[in-house]
Amino acid sequence: MSAPSLAPQPLAGLRVVEFTHMVMGPTCGMVLADMGAEVIKVEPIDGDRTRHLLGAGAGFFPMFNRNKKSIAIDLRSTDGAEIARRLCATADVVAENFKPRTMDKYGLDYASLSKDNPRLIYVSHKGFLPGPYEHRTALDEVVQMMGGLAYMTGRPGDPLRAGTSVNDIMGGMFGAIGALGALVQRGITGRGQEVQSALFENNVFLVGQHMLQYAITGQPAAPMPERISAWAVYDVFTVKDGEQIFLAAVSDAQWKVFCSALGFEDLLDEPTFTTNNDRVRQRPRLLPMLRERLAGRPAAELAAIFEKHGLPFAPIRKPEELFDDPHLLATGGLADVRLPDGPLAGSTARAALCPITMEGQRLGVRLDPPRMGEHTDELLQGLGYADGDIAALRSRHVVA
Repeated sequence: MSAPSLAPQPLAGLRVVEFTHMVMGPTCGMVLADMGAEVIKVEPIDGDRTRHLLGAGAGFFPMFNRNKKSIAIDLRSTDGAEIARRLCATADVVAENFKPRTMDKYGLDYASLSKDNPRLIYVSHKGFLPGPYEHRTALDEVVQMMGGLAYMTGRPGDPLRAGTSVNDIMGGMFGAIGALGALVQRGITGRGQEVQSALFENNVFLVGQHMLQYAITGQPAAPMPERISAWAVYDVFTVKDGEQIFLAAVSDAQWKVFCSALGFEDLLDEPTFTTNNDRVRQRPRLLPMLRERLAGRPAAELAAIFEKHGLPFAPIRKPEELFDDPHLLATGGLADVRLPDGPLAGSTARAALCPITMEGQRLGVRLDPPRMGEHTDELLQGLGYADGDIAALRSRHVVA
């Protein structure tokens, strides 16, 4: 287990029970857990299948399930469903991300649970909010395709999903935001409520700026590789030895600094480059000129110049290179977690923390991602089950 965090835990004392898998629901639980809530992950009797995904899914479980406890229950059994309902009766928040009406089968839907626990806040993470599409099976890629994001990310005629689970992660974050708002209201009214978050609506929120761009200009937003940039210098440049670096100058003041710092003072005398909008109109002429002038400059030299003069720049990094990022290392942006599954089970890896501080501290790791059923006995004992009862339940494969 990692060293306890020194950060505040504003949700300490809050109990969250989550019936989640993959990314969206677990993200919601992780955010609440990082802020101090006791988050109990209810897994199937054979464990969350996310534990054993390959390829792009290999990091899902250890990334989004830190600071949680695990109990494994067979909800399809009468006794298992009863255990889950008793657990929910002790909860402040229940979170789930299964297909519509899945939880109803076990009496674990909001209507059923809130009868005995009117203070309960129930967070449902779905593919779509209630409406014509709610019966559809959604994935991050599905909603990116139908919600305009893949169109905006790819080249014309080649829709491309974003390079991470943006809707799943943000959908879970919005679920957590809804839960926090409901907790505030419960403090006023004494009553809980149901909160819903959905992948499709999250995706529409992401592309909302492009929808309004069309409403205001009458011109459809072009895919990002073909977009009409709002800024003239705002692009990736290939420089010496084939290295790449993103460089930008997004105001007239920055343009002047850009030209002076790089020795391009002659461009300041060009009347068609006077204002940002002038330069945007001249982009087809300006960018090739800049690419030619910068092609022989080392990326490190350009980065040093831009940093010295306060201009926006970025090296082009791969995810694995971030483990050695000096800023993340200096600011505690990564924390060790024990890997619970797979060939490296028991070893540690560094995981990204929530991108916020509270009282100047990052929200750290109190509990490593749990092994399947690691806290089953502890949690059942807390519900009043005796050791003999637990042994009998385990022998009948009701719990693990």
